[in-house]
Amino acid sequence: MTEDLHARHRAVLPDWLALYYDTPLEITHGEGRHVWDAAGTKYLDFFGGILTTMTAHALPEVTKAVSEQAGRILHSSTLYLNRPMVELAEKMAELSGIPDARVFFTTSGTEANDTALLLATTHRRSNTLLAMRNSYHGRSFSTVGITGNRGWSPTSLSPLQTLYVHGGVRTRGPYAHLGDEEFIAACVEDLKDLLGHTRPPAALIAEPIQGVGGFTSPPDGLYAAFREVLRERGVLWISDEVQTGWGRTGDHFWGWQAHARSGPPDIVTFAKGIGNGMSIGGVVARAEIMNCLDANSISTFGGTQITMAAGLANLTYLLEHDLRGNARRVGGQLLDRLRTATADNPAVREVRGRGLMIGVELVRPGTDEADPAAAAAVLEAAREGGLLLGKGGGHDTSALRIAPPLTLTAAEAEEGADILAGALRSVL
Repeated sequence: MTEDLHARHRAVLPDWLALYYDTPLEITHGEGRHVWDAAGTKYLDFFGGILTTMTAHALPEVTKAVSEQAGRILHSSTLYLNRPMVELAEKMAELSGIPDARVFFTTSGTEANDTALLLATTHRRSNTLLAMRNSYHGRSFSTVGITGNRGWSPTSLSPLQTLYVHGGVRTRGPYAHLGDEEFIAACVEDLKDLLGHTRPPAALIAEPIQGVGGFTSPPDGLYAAFREVLRERGVLWISDEVQTGWGRTGDHFWGWQAHARSGPPDIVTFAKGIGNGMSIGGVVARAEIMNCLDANSISTFGGTQITMAAGLANLTYLLEHDLRGNARRVGGQLLDRLRTATADNPAVREVRGRGLMIGVELVRPGTDEADPAAAAAVLEAAREGGLLLGKGGGHDTSALRIAPPLTLTAAEAEEGADILAGALRSVL
C-alpha cells in the first residue's frame, strides 16, 4: 500500500519535493508524542512535523476548538471583522515585547518572512539585506534570495541584494577558535567593515537558532551587539522566530531574548508551532513599520477563523501548563543524556542546542568533514527502533535534528535517547 502511494507521489509531485527514508513513511494518526504509520507501527515523534506539532498530537483542547469553530464558520477573509483573529493578535502583541505592536497573519513562515522583507525594504527605501551564513528563511523567490544555505537555495536570482554576515555558527568558520566575547567582538568588527563597503541596508534578518542549518547558534548577546551597530545607521532587526518561538528553547519565550540587552527586535516573524499543525504564520512589528505600506492589501487565508481558533487554544494551553519550563527541564535532561551517550563516539562532532531544540552533528571520524551518509543511516536506524528524527545542517545535511512536542515527558526523553544512542552505535 505504501509502495503504491510512493509511486503515485513520484508520478504527480515534483522531483525536488524531499521525502525521508529509503521506504517513505505514511503517517496516519497521532496522539501525544506518538504517531502511527499505515502498517500500524508506533513511533516516538522527535520532530513534530518539522517543529510544527508543538504541543502534542491530537491535543484535546485544540481539536475541540477547531471542531467547534468548524461548526460555525471556517473562513471569511480579512475583508470582514474576525473576532478570533483580533483576540490572538492582542495576545501576540503583548507577548512580543514590541511597543505599539501590530500583527499581520499569514499561512506560513515563508510568507511571514516575505512580508517582513516587504515592510523593511519599504520602510527603509533599500533593497539591501543582511542575512546570516548558514541561514534558512523560506522557499519563496524573495526568501530563497536571503537564505545562506546552499542546499536550500536553488537560484541566485533575487529582487534583493543580500550580504551574508559571520556569526550564526559558533563552532565553524574563521572565528571558531575564539572565546565567546572575542568571537562576538570579531563578528561585530566584520559587520562594521562590511557596512563600510555598501549602501545602508534595510535590515538584518536572523534566526536566533538556525533551524534547517542544524540547530546552530552564536553566543548569547551577539545580535544585541549587532543591534547597537545597526541602530546607529537606522538598520532594522528582524528576528525569524519560526522555529525558536513559543518557549521551544526553554530559557526564553522567544529566541531573541538571549540577545536582549538592546531590547526587542523591530520585527518578529513566527509560524509553525503556534497552530499545533494548523497553517498559521505572521509578523509582529512596531506600528510605524507595519503601517508604512501605501497601497491596499488583504489576506484570503491568513488569519482565517479556524486557524485562529486553533492558535488561541494552543497558546492558552502552552501558557497555562508552562511548556516553556517543561522544555527547559526535560530538554536539559535530554541534552545531558545525549552528550553522555556520545562522548566516546568519534563520529559525533557536537551535541548542541537548548530546550527541546537539539542538534547532533556527525563527521567522518578523525576529521572535521561532514558525513551526510552517516546522518541518513542513523535516521533509518532510529526509525527501525521506533523513533522519528529530522536532519539538517549547512555542511551537507550532516546534523540530526531533535525537536519533540513541548509536552515531552522525562520518561519519553529517556526512551528516545536510548533509541538514538543505539542507532548511533549500530551505524557508526
